[in-house]
Amino acid sequence: MRFIVFALLFSWFSVAALASSSGWQTAKHLQAELVSEFQQVRAGQKGQLALHFIPDAHWHTYWQNPGDSGLPTRLTWQLPEGVSVGDIQWPTPQAISVPPLVNYGFEGSTILLSELRIPADYTAETIDIQLQADWLVCEEICIPAEAQFSLSLPVASEAIAAADYQALFTQAQQQLPQPLNVNGRFDTSGGAFSAVIDWQPSTQITGFFVAASELVDHAGAQLISQQGDQLLLQQPLNTYYSGVAAQIELVLVNDTAAYSVLLTQSGPETTEIIITGGQQTDTGLWLILLMAATGGLILNLMPCVFPVLSLKALSIAANSQQHQQQKRDALFYSAGVVVSFVTLAIVLIALRSAGAAVGWGFQLQSPYIVALLVYLLFALGLSLSGVVQFGLGLMNAGSSLVTAQGGKGAFFTGVLAVVVASPCTAPFMGSALGYAVTQSAFVAVLVFAALGVGMALPFLLLAFVPGFAKRLPKPGAWMDTVKQWLAYPLYLSAVWLLWVYGRQSGVDAQSLLLIGVVCIAAACWLWGRTQLALAGKVTASVALLLVLAALTIPAFAPAKMPQQDAAGAEHWQPWSGDTLKQLRAEGKPVLVNMTADWCITCLVNERVALNTESSKAALALYDVTYLKGDWTLRDAAITEYLRLYQRDGVPLYVLYWPGQPPEVLPQILTPDTLAQTLQRVSR
Repeated sequence: MRFIVFALLFSWFSVAALASSSGWQTAKHLQAELVSEFQQVRAGQKGQLALHFIPDAHWHTYWQNPGDSGLPTRLTWQLPEGVSVGDIQWPTPQAISVPPLVNYGFEGSTILLSELRIPADYTAETIDIQLQADWLVCEEICIPAEAQFSLSLPVASEAIAAADYQALFTQAQQQLPQPLNVNGRFDTSGGAFSAVIDWQPSTQITGFFVAASELVDHAGAQLISQQGDQLLLQQPLNTYYSGVAAQIELVLVNDTAAYSVLLTQSGPETTEIIITGGQQTDTGLWLILLMAATGGLILNLMPCVFPVLSLKALSIAANSQQHQQQKRDALFYSAGVVVSFVTLAIVLIALRSAGAAVGWGFQLQSPYIVALLVYLLFALGLSLSGVVQFGLGLMNAGSSLVTAQGGKGAFFTGVLAVVVASPCTAPFMGSALGYAVTQSAFVAVLVFAALGVGMALPFLLLAFVPGFAKRLPKPGAWMDTVKQWLAYPLYLSAVWLLWVYGRQSGVDAQSLLLIGVVCIAAACWLWGRTQLALAGKVTASVALLLVLAALTIPAFAPAKMPQQDAAGAEHWQPWSGDTLKQLRAEGKPVLVNMTADWCITCLVNERVALNTESSKAALALYDVTYLKGDWTLRDAAITEYLRLYQRDGVPLYVLYWPGQPPEVLPQILTPDTLAQTLQRVSR
């Protein structure tokens, strides 16, 4: 009798245990079962159902966003009327790299939970559950599979947990990212996914997964930084990105935990927060200041700065035997340089706070400023040529400030040097300036001041280090000849700026500006005659009228948007954000060149490295589309693009190769840079 009772009890417990699982089904490289959290349920109850996968070693299934390839698991339920099952509660995925692709999925034991909901008025004695599951299991090859699972749960007045499977459901809960109720918003402008999340800095995040498919470039670099109580995230957009829902899930991970956050789509201000607050946080400020100072030092060798520095060099040579005056001039010149850089920083910060899209060299985006610099440099050249000696009259107040003797002349020579230095971006300057405009106002001003100190450093060394000063030649008659020779770099600078003005405003406006240059020449000649007592007050008045006429001409010159040069245009196209997006979506390699007509570095790079026959051949060989963006005049779209790559000025060269993150090329290109880069990334 006892044996019969024991057998009946054993059979009952066995049936009860089996009722919690569909039993294992075996497919290629994977086995699976459907399991219920409860072996007996009641009306009005909720419980968990689990689809349990165990793939072979090194094989994997996929997350809800599978990444660059793959398919997520799909579940199709057949349930009694009134009974429902929720969506899959996805475990935290792992990144599975299959170069050049990155996928998201699961290796090893994987448990996909779904919530079972039973209505309170359910009266049937059982709940019969049918499930069809479709999945993709992959290693080096991928195998699609499907299976049907059946499960029948008895319904009674009391629910009974499936004790044999509680460890499985505990493990499943531990694999889920912890949901957080925090504010988070995202944006997709500027070619990148950007997110800002309210986050306590005590928990460091090392990576994130975006649940929406075809939103991010899965192999693209992730930017993660903490700014106060905000977590800033960024990743390049997917080449196939075409839109996204207003709310998406994001999974944040570190070495020990994972968190799930819902993000709401906002607008470009999210990208702005990322740009202005989240970049270069791992770069020490001291290193940025050193880069800025080094860039300022190299700036002295740039062709747009050197002609103006010739004025200071002449002054130092004249005072080579007067050490105190040398030191005073060097200090005043350095003050002019530093004050000018700090002023530029303040103006940039103020304009950006007001919503203007400006960057390094913004003053030369104004044709009128360019015209005034043409006049000033041409007049300075005439002064060095001996046509006129500037005094303190209103007509030549600007030039006299530069050519005046003593501290005032040294100070304003520094100011002029900074004004004309803006077309040039020396090595190390790009990163330093890009960092400066993404930080607080204080840090930005500090970086610009370091740039000024670097630029002024050679003259400080000449004045304060005896070894340098002793190498200067003694004053003599040779200086007058040198002074006249130094006029020609100024004339060439004026010609270059005249060309920039023509590109900005058109050939008609350029012709009018040439008339203004003639007026300046006539005014300087007349004023020179007045200084030699060869003419009277009438002549001085005429000279003043000529200057006023010259100043009026660019103010009323017809404006014309710059046109890209037709010469060499067969191997490039005008840049636009839509064109770049379309080309990347088509999987085509793209080279982006952000340039400006007033950027000497840009023009040199194009001449020696981009418009050469070898570079054209390399572009054709690798079927690279070459896009060229013109920042000669203000262009908010280009400014936004520059800031996306932590740059505040041109040049910027970015190579997009399919399946790889964008690569920023050096600011100074050599004839072989492009060909060597294309050869490397194409392997």
